[in-house]
Amino acid sequence: MSGTTATTAIDRSDKPGHIGIILLVAGLLVGAAIALGFIANEWAQPLILGLLALLSVVGVFGLFAFAIGLIQFSGRAARNDLTKTIVDSADDGTVVTEGENDIVYANEAYLALAGARGASDVRPVGRLLTGRAEVSEAIYRLATASRESRRLVEEVRLEPALNGRGDVGWYRVRVSPVRRNGKTATLWTVSDVTPERERQENAFQELQHAIDYLDHAPAGFVSIDADGEVSYLNATLSGWLDFDLARFGSGGLHLDDICTPNAAALVQAIRGQPGDVRVEVLDVDLKRRNGTPLPVRLHHQVAFGHDGRAGPSRTLVLNRMSGEAGSDGSSDAEVRFARFFHSTPMAIATVDKTGAILRSNAAFTRLTPAGAQPATIRDLVAPGVGLDRALSDAMDGRSDIAPLDLTLAGDEARSARLYLSPVAAAETGDGERAIVYALETTDERKLKDNMDQAGKMQAVGQLAGGIAHDFNNVLQVIINASEFLLASHRPTDPSFPDIMQIKQNAYRAAALVRQLLAFSRRQTLRPQVLELGEVLSDLSLMLKRVVADKVTLDVRQGRDLWPVKADLGQLEQVIVNLAVNARDAMADGGKLTVRTRNVAGSESTSLGHAALPADDYVLLEVEDTGTGIPQEHLDKIFEPFFTTKEVGKGTGLGLSMVYGIVKQTGGFVFCDSTIGKGTTFRIFLPRHVPTEEEIAADAAAKEAPKKLAADHTGAGVILLVEDEDAVRALNARMLVSRGYTVHEAASGVEALDIFLKNDGKIDLVVSDVVMPEMDGPTLLGELRQRNPNTKVVFVSGYAEEAFRKNLPEGEGFQFLPKPFTMKQLVETVKAAMA
Repeated sequence: MSGTTATTAIDRSDKPGHIGIILLVAGLLVGAAIALGFIANEWAQPLILGLLALLSVVGVFGLFAFAIGLIQFSGRAARNDLTKTIVDSADDGTVVTEGENDIVYANEAYLALAGARGASDVRPVGRLLTGRAEVSEAIYRLATASRESRRLVEEVRLEPALNGRGDVGWYRVRVSPVRRNGKTATLWTVSDVTPERERQENAFQELQHAIDYLDHAPAGFVSIDADGEVSYLNATLSGWLDFDLARFGSGGLHLDDICTPNAAALVQAIRGQPGDVRVEVLDVDLKRRNGTPLPVRLHHQVAFGHDGRAGPSRTLVLNRMSGEAGSDGSSDAEVRFARFFHSTPMAIATVDKTGAILRSNAAFTRLTPAGAQPATIRDLVAPGVGLDRALSDAMDGRSDIAPLDLTLAGDEARSARLYLSPVAAAETGDGERAIVYALETTDERKLKDNMDQAGKMQAVGQLAGGIAHDFNNVLQVIINASEFLLASHRPTDPSFPDIMQIKQNAYRAAALVRQLLAFSRRQTLRPQVLELGEVLSDLSLMLKRVVADKVTLDVRQGRDLWPVKADLGQLEQVIVNLAVNARDAMADGGKLTVRTRNVAGSESTSLGHAALPADDYVLLEVEDTGTGIPQEHLDKIFEPFFTTKEVGKGTGLGLSMVYGIVKQTGGFVFCDSTIGKGTTFRIFLPRHVPTEEEIAADAAAKEAPKKLAADHTGAGVILLVEDEDAVRALNARMLVSRGYTVHEAASGVEALDIFLKNDGKIDLVVSDVVMPEMDGPTLLGELRQRNPNTKVVFVSGYAEEAFRKNLPEGEGFQFLPKPFTMKQLVETVKAAMA
């Protein structure tokens, strides 16, 4: 301490007695004496004795009170000498003020800090601590807290220190309110924390030196947490990777920013038990900021907490790039092998005689992306006897071990093919005994399953199409014969209702055949550009009648739907069939929701349907809250004649027709169902972008005048080619009845002979498509060689697209699907001959 300072505390808390009280008592005594002089002697003596007795009692009482400490003459308040001694000798400066700056008390430490030589030199805290702007701001905040009776702590830095104790001083100032004699005073405490701050600054400087040494060490250091965030990256490693820490900061980088995908997979694959400390040596490639690889060796240490979660790593990075500073001088061949080993897409691991995994590459860690890495090769796959037998053969040194197709553990949807190769045993019998090569086959298995399902559906479709074709010929005879019978009978004839019943049931059978053809994608579609929203609006009333009163129908239309190209009637049938199935699944009532929206190509890839190519679609969703479909039935619902309904309540053709129509339109249909919650069918129809020709044709069709009713009579020579005798006879009879001359042929070869005998003077050829010896397309080619202007109408139970591919590009012909009525045949013939 410099200079002479006060060595005793200043205490003005005790106030002396007031002289006015003494003068008042003296005046009262003088007044009493004068008053006694005016009183008679017989009364004066007793009063004087009484007054003296009273004064004596008061005096004696005062002496006893002073003796026991009840009365003190040095001040009004009782003093706690122990407390005062502690505060007086405290190391921190303490001062109590009243009002603005009236000092009531200041201890020795405060007087020493203030450099006060006496009571007159003591300054309040606000005047004692002065300095730069930040000091004044701190003092202002403390003074404000004092006025508002609040507690506050501030630290200030003074240059020079108080009382000349040094060039710089740090002080911690506290302010708090206290109560004194019913009034509020302020307690100020000033602590000299300069030594503490000096120790902190020294520690900080030492830490800075350590960080500087670590930053510029000839090796890289990095710390990575469990989430892959880079919490520390030293300057050496940032220089190798060309990252500017001043710009990016170590906290702004992620593992994927500095590691290749294979390296990141290896680093994050390290697992341990709670409390473990794992150290792994990894030869991997880091990734520079420009994307180029940097071969390094990582000494990667990770500690696991009590919850099993990995803490921040402590990773030493050695540069293995030949010729660069920090390189560990390892051979180029070793670097190339490490890069090859971890970059190969095939998973590779080595195992010991017990099957424990000793080493593995990056691809192997990706076989189990979640959870702990397998300790043994058996933990990698689902339990099975094949792996144990293969491991036993590898331990025996056999090299002809067949590959194993196994399911990966924890996920039945993933599979892999394992190849085992033996390794010569060491003298001790320990170490690597086999190499396991694994190739994930999940995608290949899904593709195979899809192909198998598609092949099965195609085979069933071909069978259904063949049945439908033959059945159409039978129906053609029944319908045409019933029409002739109805034409020759009056409605009052007793047999007329029976004939009408035959015709109506023939049409019902024809509808079933169309459903079979729809599933086999061999029906004839008449596609047109449609607005799906308008189609649903037109169907709303019908759907409300279909779903009945117990089911609530909710139609939600998407905005600005793209156009689609489909057969209007068939698309309506698809929606109605799905609505009927939904209604039947909600026998006790429920809700049927029909939604439409656009699905962009970027979104279609994220919907989880592997069979759905990336493209623009219009999505039609039909969702019910019914009983749901069991998982074992989901793969069969689109097969014809498959139904879970009671006998007589379903044909099993509804969903197969939906599948066939959607597929023939170029769309996709998927089904998701949960037992007890309901089923959702999603139909993706390709977006149609109209060409300029379609736009022009649409405009011309709108401007064209309406045609008058067609005349069904005609004249001309027709060559009728049909291998079914009954169908051919009835069709010829219909044409002859309308005025045409008909030549009949049972095959293509016979038709060609008749054409040549008439020197090609045939106005129209009406031919079946599927015939023995020579089919319809072949016949057309032969006829065009002899007369290029020959007009042809094909009739078939199959779709037009089924055989158009067998004809030359641009070949012109008319098409009439079976079964057809007399009116449809005559109209088609007349239109072709016009």
